[in-house]
Amino acid sequence: MSSASLRLKPAIITNKYSISDADLESRGFHLRRTADELNLDQLNTVFVSVGFPRRDPEKIKLALDNTNSLLWIQHERTRKPVAFARATGDGVFNAIIWDVVVDPSFQGIGLGKAVMERLLDELVEQGIVNIALYSEPRVLGFYRPLGFVADPDGIRGMVYSRKNRNRNKK
Repeated sequence: MSSASLRLKPAIITNKYSISDADLESRGFHLRRTADELNLDQLNTVFVSVGFPRRDPEKIKLALDNTNSLLWIQHERTRKPVAFARATGDGVFNAIIWDVVVDPSFQGIGLGKAVMERLLDELVEQGIVNIALYSEPRVLGFYRPLGFVADPDGIRGMVYSRKNRNRNKK
């Protein structure tokens, strides 16, 4: 799976949301900020529906236990998660956003933007100055209006690969 690394331009973030909490509620969606009511099997279904591999629910739980910030939207009628995003980091300088997903049946109505705007505001309010994410190249256009840019200041990231490491040992 190919990905591009993006970093946030801090000056772009505002506290104005494209969809208010009241509008979300009136449209039958509930914003959640903890994993307390999150059904991991249903979340896994959303992951798979957008092309992520199916994950072991125990590992998802462990990842969520080690997550600093998360937001998800629950559909009122079905009680299922339809949008999700989370961030990990050091709580001071750096955060990385992971697992941004919207159920394909609910894409295009602003739910992904709603979770991202709120997650970004939460991170900025914590004083985090370096916010990064990994994204499929086909959805980079979604993140740019939120203030993300690809490789600012010529920064190039690297990813550890066991596959390449094993190949280099031979």
